[in-house]
Amino acid sequence: MRPGSPSSDSAVGGPLSEGVLGEIEAHLRQRELRREELYQQARRLRRLAQTTMTRLHAGSATASEFASVRTTLTELSDRLRREGRADEPLVHDALQEAVEASLLGAIVDGQALPGPSELDVEPEPYLLGLGDVVGEVRRLVLERLGHEDLAGAERYLELMEGLAQALMRFDTSRAIVQLKPKQDQARALVERTRGEVVMARFLARARPAGPDGGRG
Repeated sequence: MRPGSPSSDSAVGGPLSEGVLGEIEAHLRQRELRREELYQQARRLRRLAQTTMTRLHAGSATASEFASVRTTLTELSDRLRREGRADEPLVHDALQEAVEASLLGAIVDGQALPGPSELDVEPEPYLLGLGDVVGEVRRLVLERLGHEDLAGAERYLELMEGLAQALMRFDTSRAIVQLKPKQDQARALVERTRGEVVMARFLARARPAGPDGGRG
């Protein structure tokens, strides 16, 4: 046997004790369990946010549903802080979707838009949710146009423009948050929606007057 080489006895047991290896195994098992629980919690939040936004556009969402989104969002954020941020990518989409739903609920209710601290989320998923809500407001514009409510469509268009302008303020590395695609999408949606509102305004003015003096 060469000097300094491990003895046959130590090779059998390995260089690490069973206690150390067992602790590592237990840690990894706990980490896997936490990740699965976190994933399921995030999945429920994302489904709740999506369903609530769908029901809103169908005219059947309630204030309690949006309150449930915010409560579930807070619970997930709190758990993420308690158990470490290493698994944050696992829940990022759910946080973003819940922010979007929360902002949309405030918009429809005519309330001030909550910020990241009020929603108990970090600025990164908040900004991505803010980018997505621009598209939801576009749907509100189109709904108003479908009901020939030009004034309502113009109010939502103005809000779209304000949201997009707020989003454009931020210039940060993609390594921090993938914001540029959201900014480009918001800009394109605002331009398209503005064109549709302008066309609706033109058609309303060109429409012949009815017998009572109003537009036919």
